Amino acid sequence: MTTSAPQAPKVSDFYCDEALNGRTPVKVVEETGTVLAFEHTRPSYPVHIVVVPKKHIPSLVNLGDGTEEDLADVFRVVRTVAARVREEYGAACVVTNEGVYQESKHLHVHVLFRGDLPEGLA
Repeated sequence: MTTSAPQAPKVSDFYCDEALNGRTPVKVVEETGTVLAFEHTRPSYPVHIVVVPKKHIPSLVNLGDGTEEDLADVFRVVRTVAARVREEYGAACVVTNEGVYQESKHLHVHVLFRGDLPEGLA
């Protein structure tokens, strides 16, 4: 009887597997040589943009083979996109997740406008 070593569970990486290779078309908002920002394919908010490095970086805490400069590249684009959303809608929310909260194990930052602003803040 031959037994094989247990297989590691497949780690979800929508960004490498789908968005960055073109398998799932995305509407590009901003792009540099190292970073892609695009409209979320299943938005949860009126404005829902995702910013990802083009190279695989597991998360904000675990850069894997990425560098601090790669992280800086991502946040330069986040900053530009967030400023644009804030200018157009009056506010922007910037969110990333870690650990079990991070469904796709590829660093990604959400830039959102959640909807109407509370009265007196618009």
